[in-house]
Amino acid sequence: MAFKFPVINPLLHNELRLKIMVALDSLESANFMYLCEITGATRGNLSIQIKTLQEAGYLQMDKSGSGPASRSICRITRKGTEALRAYEQGLRRLFSEGVPKSPGETEKKKTG
Repeated sequence: MAFKFPVINPLLHNELRLKIMVALDSLESANFMYLCEITGATRGNLSIQIKTLQEAGYLQMDKSGSGPASRSICRITRKGTEALRAYEQGLRRLFSEGVPKSPGETEKKKTG
């Protein structure tokens, strides 16, 4: 059987989306402005990435209030937690196992 790299979730392989997911995995919940602060993202970019994660079912956002007093709270979903764990395991496997040498390459090193 031929070697294949582990599948790395491209949705989580984006720096800002990964930061959001790790933050929400660590915290019970986080408000939108706190996520802006800790990720260093602009409100516009954070909003786009949160929407992408919501559409994938990885997080949920609850809004309360309206206008300047509105508050948005984000939480990671079970599906998001599972995706984050699988992503982490895939990266660990990628780095720990590397790429196996082909049988022909091993033979050349032994005889050379």
